[in-house]
Amino acid sequence: MFVGEDRHLRRRRLQGAVLGRAEPPGLEPPPPRAVHGRLLDASPQLLTIATEGGHRRFTLTTESKAWYRRPVAPVDLRPGSYVVLRRHPSGPEVVDRVWADITRVTGTILRRDREGVVIDAGHTRGRQVVTIPYRASGRIQVRHPKLEPGYLFDAIGVRTADGVEALLPATSQPPHRADAVPPRGRPRNRTRSLGGTVTWFDPGPGGPAHGAAYPAVARDDCGEVCDRVRPTTLPVLALGSRVALRNDCTGVRAALLVAACASAASRFTDRCVSCGTSPRGRVAELTALSYVDMGGELDQGCFNASMHLGER
Repeated sequence: MFVGEDRHLRRRRLQGAVLGRAEPPGLEPPPPRAVHGRLLDASPQLLTIATEGGHRRFTLTTESKAWYRRPVAPVDLRPGSYVVLRRHPSGPEVVDRVWADITRVTGTILRRDREGVVIDAGHTRGRQVVTIPYRASGRIQVRHPKLEPGYLFDAIGVRTADGVEALLPATSQPPHRADAVPPRGRPRNRTRSLGGTVTWFDPGPGGPAHGAAYPAVARDDCGEVCDRVRPTTLPVLALGSRVALRNDCTGVRAALLVAACASAASRFTDRCVSCGTSPRGRVAELTALSYVDMGGELDQGCFNASMHLGER
């Protein structure tokens, strides 16, 4: 279930009144540094992208970096690719980073057969089939040693005509099965802020372009088929709430709409080590665009974060 900006607004306010939890004060959505669209042309000086607002040209510099299956030169990107681009602070039409056809699959392994690994990505994202090419199999299996039903899976890869190719492990596979998530302490409803890991997800067609998926969405909002595990360190929030996040690696702070349930993320108790070591557990998943706006690197998979939930 996804939510728009106005849905559940009244319910969110009622929840805040009952629980005494205010909206995070004084923060807005992150500065819109991310642009997405279809790559039309890549030259040594320019990238031309077809966006919802029309064709746009972005200047390349010697510092501009690109990713397609691995780090590549921007000029080597293929026209027709779906790209997510982060603009450089020096100018709105200057490329900082660009990722082509990147995607991510997070969830529980259902089976492995000749077609690939079938992943249950949660009630909002359904089932996805992932193939692991031979050249990436060693890298994946070093950090995901149990590609067996019931174990968790999280990998970054590319979209293809046949589905998804997994190329990079996004984390180390937890040792526990998806149905045996260890407890992580007591609820922190009275805590003003908490630390943890922020990751990203590919919302796919019809999903929200911006916002956050939250691992402890209220059951009424999660729906009858809700399959999340309640992370006990996180308070329950309604869809339409806002959470204030800080990227502890870059210092970027922003308030983001809780637009979906992160049921798959609720089963992970990993840490992020992008800049130091985060506390265990995922506090939010951001859409790819919001993740880039917050300073995240899509091919790295996470950043250490602090989340502010308002005051009681």
